[in-house]
Amino acid sequence: MLLAARGVERRFGRRVALAPTDLELRGSELVALVGPNGAGKSTLLALLAGALPPSGGRVEQSEPAALVGWVPQRPAVYGHLSAWENLLLFASLQHLERPEAAARAILELMGLPDGSQRTAELSVGNQQRLNLGVGLLGDPDVLLLDEPTASLDPSSRRRLFEFLRERQERGCAALVATHVVEEVMGLASKAVVLVEGSVVHVGPPDQAAAAISELEAT
Repeated sequence: MLLAARGVERRFGRRVALAPTDLELRGSELVALVGPNGAGKSTLLALLAGALPPSGGRVEQSEPAALVGWVPQRPAVYGHLSAWENLLLFASLQHLERPEAAARAILELMGLPDGSQRTAELSVGNQQRLNLGVGLLGDPDVLLLDEPTASLDPSSRRRLFEFLRERQERGCAALVATHVVEEVMGLASKAVVLVEGSVVHVGPPDQAAAAISELEAT
């Protein structure tokens, strides 16, 4: 086990954003997190990333603690900095041994411009690629990706999935929140379906869409 949720839940006042949830991520495993808008997918990812405190339950990591990379749905970068400056800043904040080399590697991997253009002036696709790149810094053991293919062109999507496949082969894990389970069908070992903050189905990815359709019909 690299990362796990043990009865993790989150409430905002009386509203339950996530009911008590158990989930384990193991090496070489990619789990698809599927569900409609407002199902609790982003909340679960933020809890696992440590960006949001749970109202109950706990998040566990392996020993030694796994390095977790989190890519939120909305770009969490600085608009007044260039792509290079953002990557260098986040690499330094993570206390990476060679922050410049790490930033340069991600810049090349994601096909990002290395000029002085501010991030706010980049295309939506490049901003999303930068958002992804920040989460990949430091070669994390676990990736938490929230709708990672949003705004990506087909070439960038293929590059992302190739990267995820390579990481699986190296023993890393990923939890990918998506509306389109077919995108990760060839990589995912299982799918977890969330509806209204509760896990309603865990099983093979090809059964996820049918499970959602069945629930919508009831």
